Amino acid sequence: MLRRRSSAEISLSFLDVICCGFGTVILLLMITKTVEPQVLEASTVVAEGRVTQLTEQLFEIRGETTILNRELEAKREQISAFDKQLAILQGALATSQSRFESLQTTRNANSIIAEELAIARQKLSAEEERLLGKEAAKKNQLIGGIPVDSEYIIFIIDTSGSMFSYAWQRMLSEMEATLNIYPDVKGIQVMNDMGNYLFSQYAGQWIPDTPSRRQLILQNLSNWNAFSNSSPVEGITKAVRSFYDRDKKISIYVFGDEFTGRSIEEVVLTVDRLNAEMTTGERRVRIHAVGFPVQFIQPPTQQGTGIRFATLMRELTHRNGGTFVGLNDFRQ
Repeated sequence: MLRRRSSAEISLSFLDVICCGFGTVILLLMITKTVEPQVLEASTVVAEGRVTQLTEQLFEIRGETTILNRELEAKREQISAFDKQLAILQGALATSQSRFESLQTTRNANSIIAEELAIARQKLSAEEERLLGKEAAKKNQLIGGIPVDSEYIIFIIDTSGSMFSYAWQRMLSEMEATLNIYPDVKGIQVMNDMGNYLFSQYAGQWIPDTPSRRQLILQNLSNWNAFSNSSPVEGITKAVRSFYDRDKKISIYVFGDEFTGRSIEEVVLTVDRLNAEMTTGERRVRIHAVGFPVQFIQPPTQQGTGIRFATLMRELTHRNGGTFVGLNDFRQ
């Protein structure tokens, strides 16, 4: 009787355990089933697509990097070539500066000598005038065959393309040399062959003579490329009309290389009327000229304007108490 009762208790306990086990399994399934399987598969597809996109971008960046590296290398090679050219140019510049300083030293020495010579000649002329009279002094006031007794000087410069392109440096040297033989004058003026002024603020009046103004004249002349018709007539006639003064000793210096006007005789007669002789037999203004042989580098058939300039200037200077100097070379 006791055995049967014990067997029944064991069976009920077993059933309780089984029920609890099933309940636990059901509860676990309910807790863990929160994400559907298809959602995980979609995330995987998106991630793979992103990886593919980033991989493509990486390849593009690598390709652009390769191109940029090539361009950088090319730029480096250009910079290297430029550095070599710069080194060559710097060497040439140093050589040129050395030559320029050497020439400048020589030129300064020559200028000082010429200036001292001119001053000595003027002092000598003054002493001769005191001892021998004005006529004797007048006959001896010559430097290189050019009278230097004027107190005022005017430069008429041909600014045409032929002069500016080929003879400009030589013209500046002749200009400086001419100024040096007049170490002390009362006034200077600079015009081109058309009658235009180098300094418009001094139009119709004299530029005071000082060392600084002489330097300024030469500096401004170095790049003065005004329009010109290669005929000095307009400049000469305007200078005589504007600056003639009975009480002033004036000289005009014409620097040019050609005459393109129609008639030499017409020019000579026009200047004769404007620059008429005074009662003393002298002209109002003395006219000198310096001819630059630029036209003579051309074939003989094209040298006509250069020959006409020389012919005109010889006649004008002869009639107006001056001197014509024809240079053998237009280069420095």
